[in-house]
Amino acid sequence: MVLQRDILIPVWGNATPGASIKAQLGKETVDTKTGKDGKWMVHFPKLKAGGPYTLKIISSGNPAATIILEGILIGDVWLASGQSNMEWQVQQAGNAREEIEHAGFPEIRFLVVDHDIEVKEQPDILSGKWKVCDTATVKDFSAVAYYFARKIHRDQNVPVGIIQSTWGGTPVEAWTSRDKLLTSSLTSSRVAEGSMPVPADFVTDSLNTIRFWQLLYQPPAAAEKEISAPDYNDADWQEMNVPGLLKDQGIKPAETIVWMRKKIVLPASFAEKELTLNAGHPEMNYSIYFNGTEICKNVWNAAPLHTFKVPGSLVRTEENTVTIRIAMLWGGGGLNPPADDIYITEGNSRISLAGKWKFKSGLEPALPVIQNYQTYPSLLYNGMINPLIPFGMKGVIWYQGEANVSAAYNYQTLFPMMIKDWRARWQQGNFPFLYVQLANFHKAKPVPGESDWAALREAQKLTLSQENTAMACAIDIGDAESIHPLNKQEVGRRLALLANKLAYGQSIVASGPLYKASQKEGNSIRISFTDTGSGLATKDGASLTGFTIAGKDGRFQHAKAVIAGNQVVVFADEGIDPVAVRYAWADNPACNLINKEGLPAVPFRTDNWKITTQE
Repeated sequence: MVLQRDILIPVWGNATPGASIKAQLGKETVDTKTGKDGKWMVHFPKLKAGGPYTLKIISSGNPAATIILEGILIGDVWLASGQSNMEWQVQQAGNAREEIEHAGFPEIRFLVVDHDIEVKEQPDILSGKWKVCDTATVKDFSAVAYYFARKIHRDQNVPVGIIQSTWGGTPVEAWTSRDKLLTSSLTSSRVAEGSMPVPADFVTDSLNTIRFWQLLYQPPAAAEKEISAPDYNDADWQEMNVPGLLKDQGIKPAETIVWMRKKIVLPASFAEKELTLNAGHPEMNYSIYFNGTEICKNVWNAAPLHTFKVPGSLVRTEENTVTIRIAMLWGGGGLNPPADDIYITEGNSRISLAGKWKFKSGLEPALPVIQNYQTYPSLLYNGMINPLIPFGMKGVIWYQGEANVSAAYNYQTLFPMMIKDWRARWQQGNFPFLYVQLANFHKAKPVPGESDWAALREAQKLTLSQENTAMACAIDIGDAESIHPLNKQEVGRRLALLANKLAYGQSIVASGPLYKASQKEGNSIRISFTDTGSGLATKDGASLTGFTIAGKDGRFQHAKAVIAGNQVVVFADEGIDPVAVRYAWADNPACNLINKEGLPAVPFRTDNWKITTQE
C-alpha cells in the first residue's frame, strides 16, 4: 500500500479488549491499549516519501495473530470517487492496448473498494486489496484515476496511492452520510426513520435483479419461435416510423421487452445470396431474426458494429420478415437516425429498412422492478466511504453529476454539503477536493435553449466557492453519442494540473478562462475572465462560437463574439438591447474559447434568471 507522507499516520484495528498493542512502521514504534470494545488506533510520526517499509502489529493478548505487512511506501494518497466516468476502466477507455502495455509503475498502487450497500455505517470495507500498478493489473483500474496518478507520480517524484471507491449511475446523495442529509430540507425526509430500506429488501432486490437479467437475455422459447415466425399474425400491432424511439410511441416509461416486425420484398437478385443487415444505431439490448431464424443475440448499443450476416438459405424471392426483440430500458429503446444506416444489402445495392414497422409490448412476462438501492441516500457512504475514515490522504478527485442532472439546481446544495461532510468526518482539515465538470453530451441543438446539463455544470462551478476546491472543465472532450467519452487521459491530466497548483503549490496555469465580470457597451457586452494564462484564443483558430445574447425578453440567440485582449466582446443584432450573455449553455455546445495553454473556457451565464422550463 501507500501511506500518506508529512502527516501523523493513522493506523487502527481490533483486538482483545484491554490488550496492549505494539505497532512498528520501519524504525518507528508506537504503543497503545484497546478499549472495552476492542478497538485501537495509533498515529505514527510524520515521514517523508520513500520506502519500502514493513508494518508490524503485535497484540499482547494474542501474539500468534501478529500482522506483518511488507512493501509499504510513503507518498501521496488520493481518494478517487464518483459514478461511472470515474469507475470507467483503463481497458474500456481510449488507446487501451498501448496504455496497458506501458503501465509498469511499481510506485503507483490502487485499492479498489468493492461495491457495498449498507443501511448502517460500516467499520470496514466489504473487500478490496492493494495492488501494484503493472501491465496485468492496470486494466481494471479507474482510467481517470490512473492517468491522474501517473502524472502526479512523474511530476512530484513520489509514490502515489489511489483508493478507488466508485459506483456507476449513483447520485451525490448516496455518497453523503445520513447525519448530514438530515440537516437539509432537500433530503431529510428521504432518510428519516422508517423511510429507508432494511437488509431484507437488499436480498429481495438481488433476486429480482437475477430474474430481470434472465428474462431480458432469454425469451420464453415458445414465444420467441412464434413471434419471429414469418406467418405470425401481427394484425393488431401498432405502427411506428423507423428510425424512431419507443418512448415516443405511447409506451409507459418502464423496463419492458418490445417486439418489432417488418415485411420486405427483396429483388430477385438477392435470392439465396448471403446478405448483410445493418441495424444502424439501435438503443439498448436487442436480438434480430430473419424469417424466424436468429441472426444476432443480445447485442448492446455500445457494440462497435451493428451489421449482421443473413445466410442465403434464409432469403426468399417473395416476402421476407425482419423481427427485432428490443429491450426498453431506463427510458431508452428503439432505432436512432439516420435512416440511411438502416438497410439490407447483397453488397451492390441497398434496400432500406426504414419506414413503417409494427410493434407490441407485453408479449413476455413482465420484468421485475429493480430498486437500485445503490442510488438511495447514504447507503454507499455507509459501505464504501465511512470504512475508509480516517485513512491519511492528500485529497480527493471526484467525477460525478450525471445522475443528478434531472434535479440540477439541487446540486448547488447537495454537492458542497457532501464535501463539507467528508472533511468534517476525516478531520484532516480542508483537504484538496478536485472534481470534473460534466463533459458535453447529447446531440447538439440548433436553437439556444435551457439545459439541465448546463445547469448542473453551473452548480459544479458554484462549488468553487468552497475552500481548497478546483474544477477540471471537460466541455471540449465529450462525446455526443456516449455519456462515457473515451479520452480519459486528458481528464486525468487536467485533474493533475489542478493538483500541481492547488495541492503542490506550483505556479502554473491549471484552468481555462473563468467568467469574472461583464459590462454593457451599447449593443454589445464585454466579458472579462480570470485564468486567461498567456492570453485568449480559439481551439480551432476559427471565429469564436458558443456565445448567445438576450434582451430583456430573455430570448437568447446566437451572437457574434470577438477576442479583445484578455476579454471577449459579444454583439447583439440590430434592434436588441442586450442585457445577458451565456457561453456554452447547452447539453453539447459548439464552443471553442480557450487560453493559449489549451484549456477550455468554463461555461457561464451573466444572468441570474430563474429557469423554470428545462428542455
